[in-house]
Amino acid sequence: MAAGCQRWAAVVSYNGANYCGFQRQKHSPSVQQSLEQALSSIANQPVVTLCAGRTDSGVHATGQVVHWDSAAPRTARNWLAGANRLLPDDIAISWVGQVDEHFHARFSAHSRTYRYCIVVSPTRPAVLADGLTWVRGELDVAAMREALPALLGEQDFTAVRGAGCQSHTPFREVRAVELSECGQLLVLEITANAFLLHMVRNIVGALLWVGSGKRPPSWLAQLLAGRDRCAGAPTASGRGLYLVEVGYPAACGLPQLPRGPVWLPVAANSGKAGERRDSGG
Repeated sequence: MAAGCQRWAAVVSYNGANYCGFQRQKHSPSVQQSLEQALSSIANQPVVTLCAGRTDSGVHATGQVVHWDSAAPRTARNWLAGANRLLPDDIAISWVGQVDEHFHARFSAHSRTYRYCIVVSPTRPAVLADGLTWVRGELDVAAMREALPALLGEQDFTAVRGAGCQSHTPFREVRAVELSECGQLLVLEITANAFLLHMVRNIVGALLWVGSGKRPPSWLAQLLAGRDRCAGAPTASGRGLYLVEVGYPAACGLPQLPRGPVWLPVAANSGKAGERRDSGG
């Protein structure tokens, strides 16, 4: 970090429907582009952000974490109020704070939690349609829950890895996963140390095959053991996916914020596999 600079961190939420993902791209608008434009305007100098997770096109976030360095004499209140005034309506910052120079939004994190939201209905939803994946037919939720334990632990997730993934290893550790049901709404919540490209969406695609009766619950374990992406189900839509929390050691000083989206509560009627670890954040 350059002399005279301070390192700042922020928790960001966004509706990803109008963006090509978080990361800046030449061909389409991105969340990073809008965020950096707002922060640069506040600083009166260029600001470059680094994020905890590069969400895909159409994917949303309520707990994305970013950091940036700036020598501009600004307070946390300046950054927070100024950015929310300048950002488009579908991007907002919920917290800003100064962090240690060694803090890194991506590399300091020890866990990420995603939620995937499905509405099961004979007709398409008109309200919040950008934030849900619609399934027209019935789903066997009990069968989907029966398949969940196969995801737990550290293992090779090649079978649910996106083709363009640049990770050096297909191994990830899934620490907790649960499927909640509230009326017509199904919410899958999954926590891991990190995720591969399209990993959650491919897991959801596989669970939808199980829920629709195309495969038995035992098939998910067989799919993962086979390490063959071509044997898996189609990738589920990005519109139902949310990055809701990034976990850090307590020493990093980030706040414990409610997992969102708040209008999609995890119902008491849920099936859980694994024990959720303290995010420390």
